[in-house]
Amino acid sequence: MDVVRILIAILIPPLGVFLQVGLGLQFWLNIPLTILGYVPGIIHAIWVILRK
Repeated sequence: MDVVRILIAILIPPLGVFLQVGLGLQFWLNIPLTILGYVPGIIHAIWVILRK
């Protein structure tokens, strides 16, 4: 299941974070990171998914 979340995180980082933690702080933090730069959003999303 983590592989699917990582693939989703690469395509749409906030969705990958949402699937992992819901509407928490990490989700809301990922949205501006993705808007400011797509790569920081991906890195943050993968970090959130893998730290589980």
